[in-house]
Amino acid sequence: MEYPGNGGLIVVVGWPGQWSADFTKVVEEKWKALRVHAGQELTHLYLNPGEEIRTPLMVIQFWEGDYYHSQNVWRSWMLAHNVRQIDGKPAPLHWAACSSHQYHEMINATTDTQIHFIDRYLDEKIGLNYWWMDAGWYVNNGDWPNTGTWEVDQKRFPGGFKPISDHGHAKGVKTLVWFEPERVNPGTWLYDQKAWLLSNKNPNGDKLLDLGNPEAWNWLVNHIDKLITENGIDLYRQDYNIAPLSYWRNTDTPDRQGITENHYIRGYLAYWDALIKRHPDMLIDSCASGGRRNDLETMRRAVPLLRSDYIFEPVSQQGHTYGIAFWIPLFGTGQRASDDYGFRSCMTPFINTCWDMRPEDVNYDANRKDYQTWAQVKEYFYGDYYPLTPYSLDTTIWMAWQFNCPDTGKGMVEAFCRADSIYESARLRLKELDSSAEYLVKDIDGGFKKQVSGSELMNKGLLLQTEECPHAFIITYEKIK
Repeated sequence: MEYPGNGGLIVVVGWPGQWSADFTKVVEEKWKALRVHAGQELTHLYLNPGEEIRTPLMVIQFWEGDYYHSQNVWRSWMLAHNVRQIDGKPAPLHWAACSSHQYHEMINATTDTQIHFIDRYLDEKIGLNYWWMDAGWYVNNGDWPNTGTWEVDQKRFPGGFKPISDHGHAKGVKTLVWFEPERVNPGTWLYDQKAWLLSNKNPNGDKLLDLGNPEAWNWLVNHIDKLITENGIDLYRQDYNIAPLSYWRNTDTPDRQGITENHYIRGYLAYWDALIKRHPDMLIDSCASGGRRNDLETMRRAVPLLRSDYIFEPVSQQGHTYGIAFWIPLFGTGQRASDDYGFRSCMTPFINTCWDMRPEDVNYDANRKDYQTWAQVKEYFYGDYYPLTPYSLDTTIWMAWQFNCPDTGKGMVEAFCRADSIYESARLRLKELDSSAEYLVKDIDGGFKKQVSGSELMNKGLLLQTEECPHAFIITYEKIK
């Protein structure tokens, strides 16, 4: 919200449940105001003796200046006070890889296939921080949505994940494993624990594990903690492929509306807090069907390593980064491309490559280059963010943005000349540089290297030219004097 003049207000509702907000203009004789009423959407209830509920987390940020400044104040606050801190610093960026596209997630995977993929990445000298094992590793009916028996399938993974984790750890590679404990599918162990489950109006469909039930909550914390510890899991990924509202409201009585949701949300947040307490150096990945749980409370505990389930296509991925970077500083997506334009369109703070590494007679130079490119510029993602062009999905234009690190005087520009562009050049006016300083500006592909004043970069702009469509530029800069 912008005030008339030079300032405004950001209001955020931190509630991983059903919330609503009303904005009302209030006009009195001598003043005007905006009244904001926000919170859990439905609450009409009483409390039993000793019972507790909580209200949603609310954040109000007043700002002066322009819109981009306000968003960078927000980004800085997120990084300093909300994003998980490891060793006193925001979560370290990482490169992960998986074989989900080769083995029907983990349905057709085995211990041997997972070890082989880890070795192939390392053999080809492609850096690997995490090996990612996604849905389907547990006992199931033959397809990954059959969740509710949270035991490693010993037929495919004898000894659990420990042989894979030990192999990776010996080579400096950690393990990331997918879970979805809240959605309970028929025919599983949890489905028979009826006192722990919430139902909607479909009695034979999926159930919802009631995280507001103390007995269910205690079982979940202890069981998942045991799986993490015994299997050497380093990063916990939680999915959520279920719409919970009908389960919550189907359970409430008329005089206790909203109580099930409130207890559930408290249990959900407390569950992650318990895992973090037991594993303080372990990151959590919030998936939720790709981006449905990116509320502030969740983002204080987790990062979205897959910001959307719509992945790979270059123009859409440019659009995703353009929008999400305003609000969530650290995020990730999947990677399948090996060409510069495709890879850079999907380049994010966290990477998950889905390359098929089984062939050994393939030239992996492009893949190695992609890793080296990301490693060279990844630290700039912690900086301030400035779009340099309007938002558009039009394939005839350019899109560009800048990540600027004012503390170090460094940054980068990412610019995309799209496939049907009628323009061979773009002039991009950079933001928030030191107008009196000189900068060393480099095209990381070697197209140019020159010294330019901050004043010229901000006022005249940085000229980029190409005869190739599509084409992706990455330009770095560093203040030299």
